[in-house]
Amino acid sequence: MEVQQPTPDELLNIYYFLKLTRGLEQRVITLYRQGKIVGGVYLGTGEEAIAVGSAVALEPDDVIAPTHRDLGANLIKGITPKEYMAQYLAKQTGLTRGRDGNVHFGDITRGIVGFISPMADLLPVAAGVGLTFKLRRERRVVAAFFGDGASSRGDFHEAMNLAAVLKLPVIFICHNNQYAYSTPLSRQMAIEHVADRAKAYGMPGVSVDGNDVLAVRAAVSLAAARARAGEGPSLVEGKTMRMRGHSENDDASYVPPTLIEEWRKRDPIDRFVTYLEDQKILDDASAKAIDDRIAREIEEAVLFAESSPPPDAKNLLDGVYAS
Repeated sequence: MEVQQPTPDELLNIYYFLKLTRGLEQRVITLYRQGKIVGGVYLGTGEEAIAVGSAVALEPDDVIAPTHRDLGANLIKGITPKEYMAQYLAKQTGLTRGRDGNVHFGDITRGIVGFISPMADLLPVAAGVGLTFKLRRERRVVAAFFGDGASSRGDFHEAMNLAAVLKLPVIFICHNNQYAYSTPLSRQMAIEHVADRAKAYGMPGVSVDGNDVLAVRAAVSLAAARARAGEGPSLVEGKTMRMRGHSENDDASYVPPTLIEEWRKRDPIDRFVTYLEDQKILDDASAKAIDDRIAREIEEAVLFAESSPPPDAKNLLDGVYAS
């Protein structure tokens, strides 16, 4: 199978979503430090290429089951900066209407399965979505995201095994960001690549540079084509690095500073900018236009969220129980 190369406009769209993801999350850090966000803040700094590269490889009707590191995929599927900011500020205009103040959101009408905190819990759900597509004989696929630590859990095994046996159209996408909270890879698995786990289930597994957005896009495109052809699931591992703590209240002091610096030189956005400039697709003027648009959208999102009303206790049970 041959991967269709992105057009210049598609490449600039990828640049936009990479920069928008980073910009929104940086603003969330500021709001958190100002005490405007109560609760945990979980970011994907340094891992944006996996979420964005995967989502742009999918078709509009496909479904994602994202983690707390996949803001870029959520944005591509239609979550707006205003909704995202209102969600973190626990406002009524947020995706959970103020009932949650961080990352436990989704919107199935836009093809986003709501995030569940215990890592890998979403993988059996994604397998169920894939089973639905197969029973309906639809050409849709579901992309299920998880971290390296989640690949050591039982629900990872159950989802992979079920998807492989039934040849479900699921793409398992791993953020191998080197640490499961504070546990390094060497203490959680005796294999070199998370993708090596795929062979045991009878599905293909591929390990790619998770800081190369086009490499991720290519791998997920091939996996999606395979799934649509009825050939079953695939495992795509993106090797990357979590550049901040597990959450913003974690200083990541257990990570060697030299390792952080080594990965900082491989920043996915900086590398993509260099590629676009080398290809004469991005210049100072076009970069400024996109960056100005992003800055404006972030400011508008913050103003929207801060001016939105808090949740009304009268509506607390709306949508919780069947009526």
